[in-house]
Amino acid sequence: MSQPMASQPALIDALTDLLGRDGVLTGADVAARSSGFWNPAPVGALAIARPRTTAEVAAVLRLCHARGQPVVAHGGRTGLVESQHTTADELVLSLERMNHIEEINVGERTVVTQAGVVLETLQQAADAEGLLLPLDLGGRGSATIGGNIATNAGGNRVIRYGMTRESVLGLEVVLADGTVLSTMNRMIKNNAGYDLKQLFIGTEGTLGIVTRAVLRLRERPRSQETLFIALDSFAAVTELLKRADAALGGMLSAFEVMWNDFYRLVTTPPAPQAPPLPQSYPYYVLIEVMGGDVVADRARVEALLAECLESGAVSDAVLAENEQQRRKLWAMRDDVGQAYRFAPMFVFDVSLRISAMDDYVRQVRANMETRFANFQLFTFGHIGDGNIHFVAAVGDGSATARQAVEHAIYEPLRAVEGSVSAEHGIGLEKKPYLSWCRSAAEIATMRLLKRAFDPKSILNPGKIFDV
Repeated sequence: MSQPMASQPALIDALTDLLGRDGVLTGADVAARSSGFWNPAPVGALAIARPRTTAEVAAVLRLCHARGQPVVAHGGRTGLVESQHTTADELVLSLERMNHIEEINVGERTVVTQAGVVLETLQQAADAEGLLLPLDLGGRGSATIGGNIATNAGGNRVIRYGMTRESVLGLEVVLADGTVLSTMNRMIKNNAGYDLKQLFIGTEGTLGIVTRAVLRLRERPRSQETLFIALDSFAAVTELLKRADAALGGMLSAFEVMWNDFYRLVTTPPAPQAPPLPQSYPYYVLIEVMGGDVVADRARVEALLAECLESGAVSDAVLAENEQQRRKLWAMRDDVGQAYRFAPMFVFDVSLRISAMDDYVRQVRANMETRFANFQLFTFGHIGDGNIHFVAAVGDGSATARQAVEHAIYEPLRAVEGSVSAEHGIGLEKKPYLSWCRSAAEIATMRLLKRAFDPKSILNPGKIFDV
Protein backbone atom coordinates (compact mmCIF):
# COMPACT_ATOMS: atom_id res chain seq x y z
CA MET A 1 0.00 0.00 0.00
CA SER A 2 1.07 3.60 -0.50
CA GLN A 3 2.71 5.51 2.33
CA PRO A 4 1.00 8.45 4.06
CA MET A 5 0.84 11.42 1.71
CA ALA A 6 2.43 14.80 2.30
CA SER A 7 0.24 17.87 2.65
CA GLN A 8 -1.53 18.86 -0.54
CA PRO A 9 -0.23 22.45 -0.72
CA ALA A 10 3.37 21.25 -0.30
CA LEU A 11 2.95 18.69 -3.09
CA ILE A 12 1.36 21.19 -5.46
CA ASP A 13 4.11 23.71 -4.76
CA ALA A 14 6.73 21.05 -5.50
CA LEU A 15 4.96 20.07 -8.74
CA THR A 16 4.77 23.72 -9.79
CA ASP A 17 8.50 24.08 -9.20
CA LEU A 18 9.06 21.11 -11.53
CA LEU A 19 6.57 21.91 -14.30
CA GLY A 20 5.88 25.65 -14.06
CA ARG A 21 2.53 27.28 -13.30
CA ASP A 22 0.94 26.22 -16.59
CA GLY A 23 2.05 22.65 -15.95
CA VAL A 24 -0.19 22.15 -12.91
CA LEU A 25 -3.97 22.58 -12.89
CA THR A 26 -5.93 22.84 -9.66
CA GLY A 27 -9.38 23.81 -8.35
CA ALA A 28 -11.83 24.99 -11.02
CA ASP A 29 -9.47 23.97 -13.84
CA VAL A 30 -9.65 20.38 -12.62
CA ALA A 31 -13.43 20.45 -12.08
CA ALA A 32 -13.94 21.85 -15.60
CA ARG A 33 -12.55 18.65 -17.13
CA SER A 34 -14.83 15.63 -17.67
CA SER A 35 -13.84 12.18 -16.53
CA GLY A 36 -14.20 10.75 -20.02
CA PHE A 37 -16.20 10.27 -23.18
CA TRP A 38 -18.76 8.01 -21.50
CA ASN A 39 -18.60 9.80 -18.14
CA PRO A 40 -19.29 13.55 -18.30
CA ALA A 41 -18.84 13.98 -14.53
CA PRO A 42 -16.01 16.34 -13.52
CA VAL A 43 -12.60 14.86 -12.79
CA GLY A 44 -12.25 14.41 -9.06
CA ALA A 45 -8.54 14.79 -8.31
CA LEU A 46 -6.06 16.70 -6.21
CA ALA A 47 -4.49 18.31 -9.30
CA ILE A 48 -3.53 17.64 -12.90
CA ALA A 49 0.19 17.55 -13.70
CA ARG A 50 1.00 18.20 -17.38
CA PRO A 51 4.62 17.38 -18.20
CA ARG A 52 6.13 18.02 -21.64
CA THR A 53 8.99 15.50 -21.61
CA THR A 54 9.93 12.08 -20.32
CA ALA A 55 12.37 13.76 -17.94
CA GLU A 56 9.53 15.79 -16.42
CA VAL A 57 7.37 12.66 -16.06
CA ALA A 58 10.28 10.99 -14.28
CA ALA A 59 10.68 13.99 -11.95
CA VAL A 60 6.97 13.94 -11.09
CA LEU A 61 7.00 10.22 -10.33
CA ARG A 62 10.17 10.46 -8.22
CA LEU A 63 8.42 13.14 -6.17
CA CYS A 64 5.21 11.12 -5.85
CA HIS A 65 7.04 7.89 -5.05
CA ALA A 66 8.97 9.55 -2.24
CA ARG A 67 5.74 10.93 -0.76
CA GLY A 68 3.51 7.91 -1.39
CA GLN A 69 1.27 9.99 -3.65
CA PRO A 70 -1.15 7.97 -5.87
CA VAL A 71 -0.99 8.84 -9.57
CA VAL A 72 -3.44 8.10 -12.41
CA ALA A 73 -2.27 8.66 -15.99
CA HIS A 74 -4.70 10.30 -18.42
CA GLY A 75 -4.62 10.20 -22.20
CA GLY A 76 -7.72 11.01 -24.26
CA ARG A 77 -10.05 9.65 -21.53
CA THR A 78 -11.95 7.49 -24.01
CA GLY A 79 -11.63 4.34 -21.89
CA LEU A 80 -14.80 2.41 -21.08
CA VAL A 81 -13.93 0.52 -17.89
CA GLU A 82 -13.13 3.35 -15.44
CA SER A 83 -9.40 2.73 -15.66
CA GLN A 84 -8.87 6.51 -15.69
CA HIS A 85 -11.15 7.06 -12.66
CA THR A 86 -9.67 9.25 -9.94
CA THR A 87 -10.47 10.10 -6.35
CA ALA A 88 -10.02 13.44 -4.59
CA ASP A 89 -6.62 12.47 -3.12
CA GLU A 90 -5.10 11.20 -6.37
CA LEU A 91 -2.93 13.14 -8.81
CA VAL A 92 -3.75 13.04 -12.52
CA LEU A 93 -0.69 12.80 -14.74
CA SER A 94 -1.89 14.01 -18.13
CA LEU A 95 0.23 13.37 -21.22
CA GLU A 96 -1.73 15.95 -23.24
CA ARG A 97 1.28 18.23 -23.77
CA MET A 98 3.48 15.34 -24.92
CA ASN A 99 1.84 15.51 -28.33
CA HIS A 100 4.70 15.59 -30.84
CA ILE A 101 5.40 13.15 -33.66
CA GLU A 102 9.18 13.03 -33.56
CA GLU A 103 10.00 11.16 -36.75
CA ILE A 104 8.43 9.16 -39.57
CA ASN A 105 10.96 6.98 -41.37
CA VAL A 106 9.40 6.20 -44.75
CA GLY A 107 12.03 3.68 -45.80
CA GLU A 108 11.91 1.70 -42.57
CA ARG A 109 8.16 2.28 -42.15
CA THR A 110 8.33 3.35 -38.54
CA VAL A 111 7.15 6.32 -36.52
CA VAL A 112 8.58 7.68 -33.27
CA THR A 113 5.91 9.48 -31.28
CA GLN A 114 5.18 10.91 -27.88
CA ALA A 115 2.37 9.23 -25.97
CA GLY A 116 -0.03 12.19 -26.04
CA VAL A 117 -0.46 12.25 -29.83
CA VAL A 118 -4.08 11.64 -30.84
CA LEU A 119 -4.57 8.45 -32.86
CA GLU A 120 -6.24 10.20 -35.80
CA THR A 121 -3.40 12.74 -35.97
CA LEU A 122 -0.91 9.89 -36.20
CA GLN A 123 -3.02 8.13 -38.84
CA GLN A 124 -3.12 11.29 -40.95
CA ALA A 125 0.63 11.87 -40.62
CA ALA A 126 1.33 8.32 -41.77
CA ASP A 127 -1.13 8.69 -44.65
CA ALA A 128 0.61 11.87 -45.82
CA GLU A 129 3.78 9.81 -46.26
CA GLY A 130 2.02 7.06 -48.20
CA LEU A 131 1.92 4.78 -45.15
CA LEU A 132 -0.72 3.23 -42.90
CA LEU A 133 -1.01 3.00 -39.13
CA PRO A 134 -3.32 -0.04 -38.97
CA LEU A 135 -4.84 0.69 -35.57
CA ASP A 136 -8.32 2.18 -35.99
CA LEU A 137 -11.26 2.58 -33.61
CA GLY A 138 -14.31 4.74 -33.09
CA GLY A 139 -12.57 7.06 -30.62
CA ARG A 140 -9.77 7.86 -33.07
CA GLY A 141 -10.38 11.61 -32.81
CA SER A 142 -9.79 11.71 -29.04
CA ALA A 143 -7.90 8.59 -28.00
CA THR A 144 -4.15 9.01 -27.61
CA ILE A 145 -1.53 6.52 -28.68
CA GLY A 146 -0.27 6.20 -25.11
CA GLY A 147 -3.73 5.20 -23.96
CA ASN A 148 -4.06 2.79 -26.88
CA ILE A 149 -0.80 1.14 -25.80
CA ALA A 150 -1.73 1.09 -22.11
CA THR A 151 -4.97 -0.74 -22.93
CA ASN A 152 -3.69 -2.77 -25.92
CA ALA A 153 -6.57 -1.32 -27.94
CA GLY A 154 -8.16 -3.47 -30.63
CA GLY A 155 -10.57 -1.83 -33.02
CA ASN A 156 -11.72 -2.51 -36.54
CA ARG A 157 -8.70 -4.13 -38.22
CA VAL A 158 -7.53 -6.69 -35.68
CA ILE A 159 -8.49 -9.56 -37.99
CA ARG A 160 -5.67 -8.52 -40.35
CA TYR A 161 -3.18 -6.47 -38.34
CA GLY A 162 -3.67 -7.63 -34.75
CA MET A 163 -4.11 -5.61 -31.56
CA THR A 164 -2.04 -2.52 -30.72
CA ARG A 165 0.66 -4.84 -29.40
CA GLU A 166 1.41 -5.99 -32.96
CA SER A 167 2.31 -2.45 -34.04
CA VAL A 168 4.60 -1.61 -31.10
CA LEU A 169 8.32 -2.03 -31.78
CA GLY A 170 9.67 -0.06 -28.84
CA LEU A 171 8.64 1.97 -25.81
CA GLU A 172 9.96 4.51 -23.37
CA VAL A 173 8.37 4.02 -19.96
CA VAL A 174 8.77 5.71 -16.61
CA LEU A 175 8.51 3.37 -13.64
CA ALA A 176 6.84 4.23 -10.34
CA ASP A 177 10.08 5.42 -8.72
CA GLY A 178 10.97 7.68 -11.66
CA THR A 179 13.35 5.26 -13.38
CA VAL A 180 13.28 5.74 -17.15
CA LEU A 181 13.21 2.42 -18.99
CA SER A 182 13.95 3.04 -22.66
CA THR A 183 13.39 0.15 -25.03
CA MET A 184 13.02 2.27 -28.17
CA ASN A 185 13.73 -0.63 -30.49
CA ARG A 186 13.18 0.03 -34.22
CA MET A 187 13.53 -3.53 -35.47
CA ILE A 188 10.83 -6.11 -36.13
CA LYS A 189 13.07 -8.91 -34.90
CA ASN A 190 14.92 -8.59 -31.60
CA ASN A 191 15.13 -11.69 -29.42
CA ALA A 192 17.90 -10.44 -27.15
CA GLY A 193 16.58 -11.42 -23.74
CA TYR A 194 13.21 -10.43 -22.30
CA ASP A 195 10.94 -8.25 -24.44
CA LEU A 196 10.30 -5.79 -21.62
CA LYS A 197 7.94 -3.54 -23.55
CA GLN A 198 5.29 -6.26 -23.42
CA LEU A 199 4.98 -5.72 -19.66
CA PHE A 200 3.49 -2.27 -20.22
CA ILE A 201 1.16 -2.97 -23.15
CA GLY A 202 -2.35 -3.63 -21.89
CA THR A 203 -1.55 -3.18 -18.20
CA GLU A 204 -3.55 0.05 -17.90
CA GLY A 205 -0.82 2.23 -16.43
CA THR A 206 -0.42 0.05 -13.33
CA LEU A 207 3.22 -0.93 -13.94
CA GLY A 208 4.64 2.20 -15.61
CA ILE A 209 3.75 5.29 -17.64
CA VAL A 210 4.36 5.08 -21.40
CA THR A 211 5.85 8.37 -22.63
CA ARG A 212 7.21 7.57 -26.12
CA ALA A 213 6.83 4.76 -28.63
CA VAL A 214 8.21 3.36 -31.86
CA LEU A 215 5.39 1.99 -33.99
CA ARG A 216 5.46 -0.16 -37.08
CA LEU A 217 3.72 1.31 -40.13
CA ARG A 218 2.58 -0.46 -43.29
CA GLU A 219 2.32 0.60 -46.90
CA ARG A 220 -0.86 2.55 -47.55
CA PRO A 221 -3.30 0.34 -49.49
CA ARG A 222 -3.88 1.35 -53.08
CA SER A 223 -7.42 0.02 -53.05
CA GLN A 224 -10.17 -0.01 -50.44
CA GLU A 225 -13.50 -1.72 -50.97
CA THR A 226 -16.41 -1.76 -48.54
CA LEU A 227 -19.37 -4.15 -48.69
CA PHE A 228 -22.51 -4.28 -46.58
CA ILE A 229 -24.27 -7.64 -46.56
CA ALA A 230 -27.50 -9.02 -45.07
CA LEU A 231 -27.75 -12.64 -43.93
CA ASP A 232 -30.50 -14.93 -42.64
CA SER A 233 -28.56 -16.90 -40.02
CA PHE A 234 -25.44 -16.82 -37.89
CA ALA A 235 -24.26 -19.95 -39.67
CA ALA A 236 -24.31 -17.88 -42.88
CA VAL A 237 -22.24 -15.20 -41.11
CA THR A 238 -19.49 -17.65 -40.18
CA GLU A 239 -19.56 -19.23 -43.64
CA LEU A 240 -19.20 -15.77 -45.22
CA LEU A 241 -16.17 -15.09 -43.03
CA LYS A 242 -14.47 -18.24 -44.29
CA ARG A 243 -15.40 -17.54 -47.92
CA ALA A 244 -14.24 -13.93 -47.80
CA ASP A 245 -10.96 -14.69 -46.09
CA ALA A 246 -10.17 -17.47 -48.57
CA ALA A 247 -11.24 -15.57 -51.69
CA LEU A 248 -9.56 -12.27 -50.88
CA GLY A 249 -6.03 -13.57 -50.45
CA GLY A 250 -5.17 -11.84 -47.18
CA MET A 251 -6.82 -8.51 -48.06
CA LEU A 252 -9.72 -8.87 -45.60
CA SER A 253 -9.11 -6.12 -43.03
CA ALA A 254 -12.46 -5.82 -41.24
CA PHE A 255 -15.44 -8.09 -40.67
CA GLU A 256 -17.97 -6.25 -38.52
CA VAL A 257 -21.31 -7.84 -37.61
CA MET A 258 -24.47 -6.04 -36.51
CA TRP A 259 -27.41 -7.91 -35.06
CA ASN A 260 -30.81 -6.62 -36.16
CA ASP A 261 -31.32 -4.68 -32.91
CA PHE A 262 -28.17 -2.61 -33.44
CA TYR A 263 -28.84 -2.07 -37.15
CA ARG A 264 -32.29 -0.69 -36.38
CA LEU A 265 -30.83 1.57 -33.70
CA VAL A 266 -28.38 3.24 -36.10
CA THR A 267 -30.69 3.45 -39.14
CA THR A 268 -33.91 4.67 -37.54
CA PRO A 269 -34.54 8.39 -36.83
CA PRO A 270 -33.21 10.29 -35.00
CA ALA A 271 -30.12 8.41 -36.25
CA PRO A 272 -28.84 10.28 -39.34
CA GLN A 273 -28.09 7.18 -41.43
CA ALA A 274 -30.74 5.75 -43.73
CA PRO A 275 -30.82 1.94 -43.97
CA PRO A 276 -28.88 0.82 -47.07
CA LEU A 277 -30.66 -2.56 -46.87
CA PRO A 278 -34.10 -3.46 -45.46
CA GLN A 279 -34.28 -3.70 -41.67
CA SER A 280 -35.86 -7.16 -41.76
CA TYR A 281 -32.75 -9.39 -41.73
CA PRO A 282 -31.36 -10.85 -38.48
CA TYR A 283 -27.68 -10.15 -39.28
CA TYR A 284 -25.65 -7.60 -41.23
CA VAL A 285 -21.95 -7.70 -42.04
CA LEU A 286 -19.68 -4.78 -42.91
CA ILE A 287 -16.60 -5.96 -44.80
CA GLU A 288 -13.52 -3.90 -45.59
CA VAL A 289 -10.96 -5.05 -48.15
CA MET A 290 -7.60 -3.30 -48.49
CA GLY A 291 -5.32 -4.25 -51.38
CA GLY A 292 -2.71 -3.15 -53.87
CA ASP A 293 -4.45 -3.09 -57.27
CA VAL A 294 -7.61 -1.00 -57.79
CA VAL A 295 -8.85 -2.86 -60.88
CA ALA A 296 -7.94 -6.41 -59.87
CA ASP A 297 -9.13 -6.00 -56.29
CA ARG A 298 -12.49 -4.60 -57.40
CA ALA A 299 -12.92 -7.54 -59.73
CA ARG A 300 -12.08 -10.00 -56.97
CA VAL A 301 -14.59 -8.41 -54.58
CA GLU A 302 -17.31 -8.35 -57.24
CA ALA A 303 -16.64 -12.02 -58.05
CA LEU A 304 -16.93 -12.96 -54.38
CA LEU A 305 -20.18 -11.03 -54.03
CA ALA A 306 -21.68 -12.53 -57.20
CA GLU A 307 -20.76 -16.03 -56.09
CA CYS A 308 -22.32 -15.53 -52.66
CA LEU A 309 -25.55 -14.07 -54.07
CA GLU A 310 -25.95 -16.74 -56.73
CA SER A 311 -25.38 -19.57 -54.26
CA GLY A 312 -27.73 -18.06 -51.69
CA ALA A 313 -24.92 -17.72 -49.15
CA VAL A 314 -25.99 -14.10 -48.56
CA SER A 315 -29.45 -12.57 -48.78
CA ASP A 316 -28.76 -9.03 -49.98
CA ALA A 317 -25.79 -6.71 -50.39
CA VAL A 318 -24.49 -3.32 -51.42
CA LEU A 319 -20.99 -2.46 -52.59
CA ALA A 320 -19.75 1.09 -51.99
CA GLU A 321 -19.08 2.87 -55.29
CA ASN A 322 -17.10 5.79 -53.89
CA GLU A 323 -15.53 7.20 -50.73
CA GLN A 324 -18.71 8.97 -49.68
CA GLN A 325 -20.71 5.75 -49.75
CA ARG A 326 -17.92 3.92 -47.93
CA ARG A 327 -17.95 6.49 -45.13
CA LYS A 328 -21.74 6.25 -44.81
CA LEU A 329 -21.54 2.50 -44.35
CA TRP A 330 -18.87 2.86 -41.67
CA ALA A 331 -20.84 5.66 -39.99
CA MET A 332 -23.47 3.11 -39.00
CA ARG A 333 -20.94 0.90 -37.26
CA ASP A 334 -19.32 3.83 -35.45
CA ASP A 335 -22.60 5.41 -34.29
CA VAL A 336 -22.77 3.59 -30.94
CA GLY A 337 -23.66 6.92 -29.34
CA GLN A 338 -27.24 6.49 -30.62
CA ALA A 339 -27.76 4.31 -27.57
CA TYR A 340 -27.61 7.45 -25.43
CA ARG A 341 -31.30 7.98 -26.18
CA PHE A 342 -31.94 5.04 -23.81
CA ALA A 343 -29.59 6.28 -21.08
CA PRO A 344 -28.66 5.22 -18.50
CA MET A 345 -27.05 2.30 -20.31
CA PHE A 346 -24.17 -0.10 -19.78
CA VAL A 347 -21.51 -0.99 -22.36
CA PHE A 348 -19.93 -4.45 -22.58
CA ASP A 349 -16.99 -5.97 -24.43
CA VAL A 350 -16.51 -9.74 -24.38
CA SER A 351 -14.67 -12.37 -26.39
CA LEU A 352 -15.25 -16.04 -27.05
CA ARG A 353 -14.87 -18.66 -29.76
CA ILE A 354 -16.83 -17.88 -32.91
CA SER A 355 -18.45 -21.33 -32.78
CA ALA A 356 -20.06 -20.47 -29.42
CA MET A 357 -21.28 -16.97 -30.30
CA ASP A 358 -24.78 -17.67 -31.62
CA ASP A 359 -25.87 -19.73 -28.60
CA TYR A 360 -24.14 -17.30 -26.25
CA VAL A 361 -25.99 -14.24 -27.55
CA ARG A 362 -29.28 -16.13 -27.34
CA GLN A 363 -28.51 -17.06 -23.73
CA VAL A 364 -27.67 -13.45 -22.85
CA ARG A 365 -30.99 -12.26 -24.26
CA ALA A 366 -32.82 -15.03 -22.38
CA ASN A 367 -31.05 -13.98 -19.16
CA MET A 368 -32.13 -10.38 -19.70
CA GLU A 369 -35.72 -11.44 -20.30
CA THR A 370 -35.68 -13.41 -17.05
CA ARG A 371 -34.29 -10.52 -15.01
CA PHE A 372 -36.01 -7.49 -16.54
CA ALA A 373 -39.58 -6.81 -17.67
CA ASN A 374 -38.37 -4.09 -20.02
CA PHE A 375 -34.92 -3.64 -21.49
CA GLN A 376 -33.00 -2.65 -24.60
CA LEU A 377 -30.08 -4.77 -25.79
CA PHE A 378 -27.99 -3.84 -28.83
CA THR A 379 -25.47 -6.36 -30.14
CA PHE A 380 -22.58 -5.84 -32.54
CA GLY A 381 -18.89 -6.59 -32.80
CA HIS A 382 -15.78 -7.43 -34.70
CA ILE A 383 -16.65 -11.16 -34.73
CA GLY A 384 -13.80 -12.10 -37.07
CA ASP A 385 -11.50 -11.79 -34.07
CA GLY A 386 -14.00 -13.21 -31.57
CA ASN A 387 -15.21 -9.91 -30.08
CA ILE A 388 -18.83 -9.00 -29.28
CA HIS A 389 -20.07 -5.70 -27.84
CA PHE A 390 -23.37 -5.15 -26.05
CA VAL A 391 -25.12 -1.94 -25.05
CA ALA A 392 -27.82 -2.64 -22.47
CA ALA A 393 -30.42 -0.29 -20.99
CA VAL A 394 -32.92 -1.28 -18.29
CA GLY A 395 -34.21 2.14 -17.25
CA ASP A 396 -32.20 2.05 -14.04
CA GLY A 397 -28.60 3.19 -13.68
CA SER A 398 -28.13 1.96 -10.13
CA ALA A 399 -25.30 -0.30 -8.99
CA THR A 400 -27.86 -3.04 -8.35
CA ALA A 401 -29.17 -2.86 -11.92
CA ARG A 402 -25.64 -2.81 -13.31
CA GLN A 403 -24.70 -5.92 -11.39
CA ALA A 404 -27.81 -7.74 -12.61
CA VAL A 405 -26.97 -6.89 -16.23
CA GLU A 406 -23.33 -7.87 -15.72
CA HIS A 407 -24.34 -11.27 -14.41
CA ALA A 408 -26.74 -11.77 -17.32
CA ILE A 409 -23.91 -11.13 -19.79
CA TYR A 410 -20.88 -12.57 -18.00
CA GLU A 411 -22.28 -15.77 -16.48
CA PRO A 412 -22.71 -17.61 -19.83
CA LEU A 413 -19.07 -16.83 -20.70
CA ARG A 414 -17.78 -19.13 -17.98
CA ALA A 415 -19.15 -22.27 -19.61
CA VAL A 416 -17.44 -21.46 -22.93
CA GLU A 417 -14.18 -20.16 -21.41
CA GLY A 418 -14.70 -16.66 -22.76
CA SER A 419 -13.32 -13.36 -21.47
CA VAL A 420 -15.12 -10.43 -19.85
CA SER A 421 -12.76 -8.12 -21.76
CA ALA A 422 -11.80 -8.49 -25.40
CA GLU A 423 -10.21 -5.06 -25.87
CA HIS A 424 -11.44 -2.51 -23.31
CA GLY A 425 -9.45 -3.73 -20.31
CA ILE A 426 -10.49 -4.32 -16.69
CA GLY A 427 -10.15 -1.02 -14.79
CA LEU A 428 -12.62 -0.77 -11.93
CA GLU A 429 -15.71 -1.81 -13.84
CA LYS A 430 -14.71 -5.42 -14.57
CA LYS A 431 -12.49 -5.94 -11.56
CA PRO A 432 -15.03 -8.14 -9.70
CA TYR A 433 -15.11 -10.52 -12.67
CA LEU A 434 -11.41 -10.95 -13.43
CA SER A 435 -11.38 -14.31 -11.67
CA TRP A 436 -14.17 -15.52 -13.97
CA CYS A 437 -11.74 -15.60 -16.90
CA ARG A 438 -8.26 -15.72 -15.30
CA SER A 439 -7.00 -18.46 -12.99
CA ALA A 440 -5.82 -17.92 -9.42
CA ALA A 441 -2.25 -18.61 -10.56
CA GLU A 442 -2.51 -15.99 -13.30
CA ILE A 443 -3.84 -13.34 -10.94
CA ALA A 444 -1.19 -14.18 -8.36
CA THR A 445 1.49 -13.66 -11.02
CA MET A 446 -0.08 -10.32 -11.97
CA ARG A 447 0.10 -9.23 -8.33
CA LEU A 448 3.73 -10.36 -8.17
CA LEU A 449 4.58 -8.13 -11.13
CA LYS A 450 2.70 -5.20 -9.61
CA ARG A 451 4.60 -5.49 -6.32
CA ALA A 452 7.91 -5.74 -8.15
CA PHE A 453 7.39 -2.70 -10.39
CA ASP A 454 5.32 -0.56 -8.02
CA PRO A 455 6.02 -1.63 -4.42
CA LYS A 456 4.20 1.38 -2.93
CA SER A 457 1.21 0.85 -5.26
CA ILE A 458 1.03 4.48 -6.39
CA LEU A 459 0.33 3.84 -10.10
CA ASN A 460 -3.39 3.65 -10.91
CA PRO A 461 -4.04 2.01 -7.54
CA GLY A 462 -6.97 -0.34 -7.16
CA LYS A 463 -7.39 -0.92 -10.89
CA ILE A 464 -7.57 -4.47 -12.38
CA PHE A 465 -7.12 -6.15 -8.97
CA ASP A 466 -6.28 -5.35 -5.34
CA VAL A 467 -2.64 -5.87 -4.44
